[in-house]
Amino acid sequence: MLLPRARLIDALAVLAGAALSFAFAPFNLWPLAMLAPAVLFALWQDVAPRRATRLGFLFGVGTFGAGTWWLYISIHGFGEAPVWLTLVLIVALVTIMAAWQALLGYLAARLLPAAGALRWLVGLPALWLLIEWWRGWFLSGFPWLSLGYSQTDTVLAALAPVGGVYLLSAVLVLGAGALLALLRGRGAVRLLAVAALLGPWAAALALRTVDWTVPEGAPVSVAVAQGAVPQDLKWQLENRVPTRELYRGLNERVLGTRLIVWPEAALPELANEAQDFLKQVYAAGHEHGSDILMGVVRADGEDYYNSILALGDTVAFYDKRHLVPFAEYFPVPAFVRRWLRLMSLPYSDFERGRDGLPPLAVGGLRVAATICYEDAFGAEQLAVLRSANVLVNVTNDAWFGRSPARFQHFQIGRMRALESGRYLVRAANDGVSAVVGPRGEVLAQAAEYRPTVLQGTVRPMAGLTPYARASNGPMIALALGGALAAIGVEWRRRRRERAAGREPGSIFRHTFR
Repeated sequence: MLLPRARLIDALAVLAGAALSFAFAPFNLWPLAMLAPAVLFALWQDVAPRRATRLGFLFGVGTFGAGTWWLYISIHGFGEAPVWLTLVLIVALVTIMAAWQALLGYLAARLLPAAGALRWLVGLPALWLLIEWWRGWFLSGFPWLSLGYSQTDTVLAALAPVGGVYLLSAVLVLGAGALLALLRGRGAVRLLAVAALLGPWAAALALRTVDWTVPEGAPVSVAVAQGAVPQDLKWQLENRVPTRELYRGLNERVLGTRLIVWPEAALPELANEAQDFLKQVYAAGHEHGSDILMGVVRADGEDYYNSILALGDTVAFYDKRHLVPFAEYFPVPAFVRRWLRLMSLPYSDFERGRDGLPPLAVGGLRVAATICYEDAFGAEQLAVLRSANVLVNVTNDAWFGRSPARFQHFQIGRMRALESGRYLVRAANDGVSAVVGPRGEVLAQAAEYRPTVLQGTVRPMAGLTPYARASNGPMIALALGGALAAIGVEWRRRRRERAAGREPGSIFRHTFR
């Protein structure tokens, strides 16, 4: 028996949303980043606000359900949360993310023109971009699966230094609207659609050879020590000494390299408890002319920090500033925290690091450092770029097993290199460890899931890209202006029709498609 038409369309919305997740690494089916939103825009055509809200929600469920299922591995598999609690947390995240898509559908149906270039080429792309930006920072933010990340290996990547990841997202949703305009528009609208589709690609081609930043010193040798300690064994007491010796051995293999980087929380203990070991590592590095950056967990009195320890001419710390809710801090009442303790789940919060610290001075470089998921918040790193000349990210994506999460995260890191015009050294516990060039190109990459060392070369880069100077402000202002213009035109049209004594022509008559 055939499903009713409305249910078939519901299913199509979910499938289109799920397809969008395959635009990103490791699948890299990047055209889906334009085609999937185009399907949603088509489903929103001529439907009432309530129906558009439902379709947007279903699309979001598909995207974030298929794109973040790997949270189950970290929460239940390694975090040992009960299955029911794991599912509650994942469903809550997917629901919140899908709610933003639902809001987008409602606004599009309620406020934008029913059809035409203003809807397809201005209003819908502008509203999408505003919602994507909003979910990337509101209430700590979750910028994962922003459309622009899918383009790290396409011509469009050349636009990243100009307007950041949101410029790439804007180009993709503009293209999605243009596809719909080609199908439904006529004459001049179709010509505008062709220009909207081809213009950004032409601009990106022209910008591919532009050097936004320039070398300011000689090449510097770098190495990554990838321990690949299994996550389910990492924090067991009996593994402390073997893990120390594993990293000591990896470090010794590359002594003489100017900068050696260890991953996030490389040692399964507080740095305070491993001071003798750290002094030995420091002395060995100093003897051979190697500076070291290592991810550590440290205590300062009663406070705990997820940190990077810099062992150079001086010893310094960078403390993680953008903490992960329900992983590194728990925004819940005290009675809930006591319950979490009884369930043997993590409950101790990390403290947030200070803003405004200078780059870490190691290996003759000035390092803009990030820890794990912090690198998803590109705008938060721009202030330090005025004095930093290389990027370093330390992470432990072993929390997510052999899922797409690590590759999605690596793609985000590559976008940061593109936006800033700087080399990136990325040290991950079991991958993806890599050296990335200032155009986002992968210069060296370690084999995953096994202990190894990766060696490469970076150059300190000077200068600021247009994006590093202006941040997201111009893109958001442009999107807001476009949305208000489209809404304003539609509002004036409806007011004129009411003044003429006619009921405004409306998409609201349609309940289903």
